[in-house]
Order: sequence, then structure tokens, then C-alpha cells
Amino acid sequence: MKTLELYRFDQALSMALDAAVPTVRTEYVQLETALGRRVASDVLCRKNLPSFDNSAMDGFAFRYDDAGKTLHIAATIYAGDKPSEMLGEQECYRIMTGAKVPADADTIAPVESCTDLSAAAVTVPAKIKRGNAFRRKGEEQKIGSVLIRRGESLDFARIAMLSAQGIMEVEVFSPLKIAVLSTGNEIVEPWQEADEDQIYNANAFGITALLAQYGFEADYKGSLSDNLQETIDAIDRLKSYDVIITTGGISMGEADFLEEAFVANGLKRLFHGVNVKPGRPTMMGVMDDTFVMAMPGNPLTTLLNILLLSIPVLRKLQGAAHPYHTKIKTKISQDLKFKPSRTNLVLGRIEDGIFQVIRDNKIGSGMLTPLMESNAVAICSEGVAELKEGDEVEVVVF
Repeated sequence: MKTLELYRFDQALSMALDAAVPTVRTEYVQLETALGRRVASDVLCRKNLPSFDNSAMDGFAFRYDDAGKTLHIAATIYAGDKPSEMLGEQECYRIMTGAKVPADADTIAPVESCTDLSAAAVTVPAKIKRGNAFRRKGEEQKIGSVLIRRGESLDFARIAMLSAQGIMEVEVFSPLKIAVLSTGNEIVEPWQEADEDQIYNANAFGITALLAQYGFEADYKGSLSDNLQETIDAIDRLKSYDVIITTGGISMGEADFLEEAFVANGLKRLFHGVNVKPGRPTMMGVMDDTFVMAMPGNPLTTLLNILLLSIPVLRKLQGAAHPYHTKIKTKISQDLKFKPSRTNLVLGRIEDGIFQVIRDNKIGSGMLTPLMESNAVAICSEGVAELKEGDEVEVVVF
């Protein structure tokens, strides 16, 4: 009789991450197509930020020792000007936001804090900090400093930083090649006709969409029938992929021989069985240069475990320095009880800072609607027997 050797949820994730060898393939991409890509080497600052001393606001640039005095306006400096030093005794510059500050001024008084303003003179405030609104050359970033570290994902802020450096091409890790396979004689593709005894293939398209949401592209390679030799042959044809993700055929039933087919192709299993609800039959392993992620057949179970287990592993394979999900702490909306002998996953929505549990946590692993109703999942570790309304929980927002 088949049995599962169950690993703790956190233990299974740790084992998978330890076995994940980051890709070394790289390529250069233009900034316009770099969003979401991971940089393959540190990006260094090559132009000081700011690149010259400048004013943070419209106002008057003067020597700090002249604070509180009425000063003659020696010149007006606009953004883009290249002014020279020209201040005499008790003089200042009228200056605009972003304009270069000459070396003979060190403090900026905003227009609204000044008095007795005329075309020729102004009284600057006595109570002002030295260097107020004065942006020093290189105070944000200096030439040679690390702007973006190897493995970081390029988001809008990092792309803005690259463009501020005049960098329009960046070296990134090449995308992982990911194959998705479904199994089961009962599976019918969404474009086919299905009778009452057949199931439309939600898993494959849910998985590829979930992966895309987290920056990964995947090829759907079709659905396998419950035939061992056909499954062995199909897996053999996919060995050029970095990752193979399957759904179904991994439980303990008589027709569940997906593990056997992978082993026949050289799989070295990391684990087959995770002590989590839902997701017990989940299996991961390494087959030569291909990482295998075999998920259960029920869609809610599959998609949750792809999210929580597969995405961090894929991030590491893609070169991420920090592959884990960001977790936030929030308060739970109601009392819940669990079997403390396992990790329990709870779906819910973050609303007004509270984790609102979906359907009192009475959810079937074959459902999809609860996923549509949720935007977060709480991970309740082994040993947690109950939660009270208002207790703090850790959640992953998706």
C-alpha cells in the first residue's frame, strides 16, 4: 500500500530552495522591456546623484552667516543655467527648483519664509538651518556605489534609476524555460466539449496565469492520459526545460504513477508529501538539470501550493537573492480552530487592515470561487490549535 512521508511545510520549502541552482544564462535587454527582469550583475553608479549642487525649491540662495539680514538680489538662476560665483557682501541669488547653486552659497530660504521682498532685495529668515533645501552633489548616490544588486528585480523605481544614469541596456538573467503538464483521463480542454463526467482543465491555465502574474512564462504542453509508458515518454521529451510543473497523478491511487514516470527518467526526489492542508501529496525533485514540481489535481490545492512553494523556488532558479514571499502581520476577523498536527492554509481578504476569513474557512480543495474571493492567505504553522478574533497572523498577499 502506498503511503506518504510527510515533511513540515517550512522544511519542504527549505529543501526545495537548497536544491534550486540559479541559472547562469544571461542576456542584454533594452530598458523598455526590462520590467520584472532580474539583473545578472551589480549595477554601479556612474553619474553622481545629484550631479551638481542644486536647490530643492524656489527661493533665495545665500551664505548661512547672513541669516536674518536683508540681502540684495545679485542675480536670478534658472534650472539649466551654469552660474558663476558672484556674491558680494550681504547679497543672495534668486533661485528656482533644480537650479545649480554656486559655490559661494550654502543655504536656501524658500520664498514663503522670506519678508520684505522686492525686485532688488529680500529679508531672509533668521531661524533657518544651515544647508536648508540645499541638495549636495552626490548626496543620494556617488560614482561607484552599488545602485542595483545582482538578483534584484527591475521594478519601476529601479528602471527610473537606470534611466537617470543614462543606462538604456542592462544584463539580466535569461528567462526560465517552464513546461506545464496536466494528467487524467477525465480532463478536457476548455475549447472542447465536456459531458457531465468530464472536467475542464482549470489547472493548466490557472498555473500559467499565476506564473505570469509573478513574472514567469510557461509553455502548456497538454494533458497526459493515465498511461505509464506514455507518461514516461512525454516527460523524456521535456528534459530540455529548466522546470516541469505537473498537476494530478501524484496521490496514492492506483492510477497515480506520475512519480514512477519521473523516477524512470532519473528523478531524485526531494520530498513527496507535505504536512499541510491543503496540499499533502505535493512532490518536488531534481531530474538531471530539470527541477520537477508535481502538484495535486485539485485546483485550489494546486494553485495555493504553486503560490507558496513553487514561486519562491522559481525566483531562486531565476537568480533572485531574496526568493521568499513578503509576509505582513495583520489581525484575524474571527475565531478559528485547527488540527495542530499540521500547517493550515487559510484564505481571506485584507480589508481595512483586517484579515477577513473567507467562508469561515470551510473550503474544499476542488473549489475555485474561494480563490476569486480572496487576496491573501494566512500560513498557520504546526502547533497552532486555534486563533481568536483579533489575534495576529502572518499572511502572503497575492
